[in-house]
Parts: sequence; C-alpha cells; structure tokens
Amino acid sequence: MSLMDPLADALTNIRNNELQVNDSCSISPASKLIGHVLSTMQKENYISKFEYIGDNRAGKFIVELDGNINKCGVIKPRHAVKKDEFEKFEKRYLPAKNFGILIVTTPEGIMTHKEAKDKGIGGRLLAYMY
Repeated sequence: MSLMDPLADALTNIRNNELQVNDSCSISPASKLIGHVLSTMQKENYISKFEYIGDNRAGKFIVELDGNINKCGVIKPRHAVKKDEFEKFEKRYLPAKNFGILIVTTPEGIMTHKEAKDKGIGGRLLAYMY
C-alpha cells in the first residue's frame, strides 16, 4: 500500500476485488472522503452497501461488491472543472456518452458530475467509474 493517496488505494482495492469476483473487500485506512465516495458509488448502484468498522486506529470500511464496476480509479491531478466543462473530462475518462460517472467534490459536497451539472456548479474531479 502506498498510503500516499488513500482514495487511490481504496479504488484500486475495489477494482482488484471486482476482478477476482469477490463479494466484498475491506478498505483501510478509512476517511471521510472515502466514505463520501463510497456513498456516492452506492447511490449509483456500483456497490451494494458498505459499513464502517472502528478499530481505535484509522478504522476501515467493509464494502459489499455487486460486480457492477468495470473500471474505477482516481483522477490525478485533481482538475478544477467549471460547470460547463464536464463534457471534456467525460470524453477523457469515460468510455461512452451517458456511461459511467465522474465523482466531483464541490462546495455542496461530493456528488456525481451529473448532479453537479444539474445544480450548475463546478468542482474538482476526484474519481471515475463505469
């Protein structure tokens, strides 16, 4: 584990477990950011559920996988995106139009690029998945 970017480690861990067709995986260390990204993934039906387990250290998440993820990863550097620029990054990171999501951190919290577009706000790109 690199521990330089816990979110990258978490998404790599999820992707590897999906490739091995496991039905769950554990992600540590846990962080609020990873929690928000996981709940966005859950809302979009990429994972079925996840649970935080405190262990008096950094804690960990147990994630239940549904086999719905073809690929996921973080976006580095975390590009700032204006509300009308999402399309450029959709073309870069997603395989087809209306297929997959970009996860964006905005002043209103972490959401998909579709929600950010609907609300007319920009933000910084965190991750992509399809």
